[in-house]
Amino acid sequence: MSQAYFIAGTDTDVGKTTIAAGLLHAARQLGLSTLAAKPVASGCVVTAKGLRNSDALALIDESSVKLPYEAINPFAFEPAIAPHVAAREAGVALSVPALRDAMQQVLAQHADFTLIEGAGGWRVPLSDHANLSDLAIALKLPVILVVGVRLGCINHALLSAEAIARDGLQLAGWVANIVDPRTARLEENLSSLAERLPAPCLGRVPWLKAAAAAAVAEHLQLDLLD
Repeated sequence: MSQAYFIAGTDTDVGKTTIAAGLLHAARQLGLSTLAAKPVASGCVVTAKGLRNSDALALIDESSVKLPYEAINPFAFEPAIAPHVAAREAGVALSVPALRDAMQQVLAQHADFTLIEGAGGWRVPLSDHANLSDLAIALKLPVILVVGVRLGCINHALLSAEAIARDGLQLAGWVANIVDPRTARLEENLSSLAERLPAPCLGRVPWLKAAAAAAVAEHLQLDLLD
């Protein structure tokens, strides 16, 4: 039976891709087929084959089901700025139906374990009237929330969880990604998150000098997902 999840973060630069790659690696270790996509990405590099995003490439590396790059990252923009601003500057209209159709092609591959990774936090705009969270709603995917553990993370995590619930989606699990190892009262913060977030903690990932997918996977528990 295939499983599919939307990867969201409490903010930008909280390690969504690092955790997603770790989850994919852990799934592969269990003998599951894997596939992941990054529907919208800014901060791409110009190559001979077109724009390429490092996050999307990291997901491709941990995907056993192979699709063309454009299927994994259909909307790629060069400037490292908010996606809706990058799209406007490029003259591209981002819409939920367009992203939904592209991601449904990914989900249609029926990999055992599929991840769709968002950009930034839960309410990142896609256009004047839509947010990236509307894509998760349209796809009706349960959400895995990556909590970037640093000062202020409890507030960000709880607000994100409330928004996910308000949007009618299931918070399937969350991962504590310790992006600031000097966080004061780290254990107390982690305990508060565990007490207040209405989903299982899939793992506590320490700050890693080389956050390779295999190293991240050692700290994750896929069996806690429904």
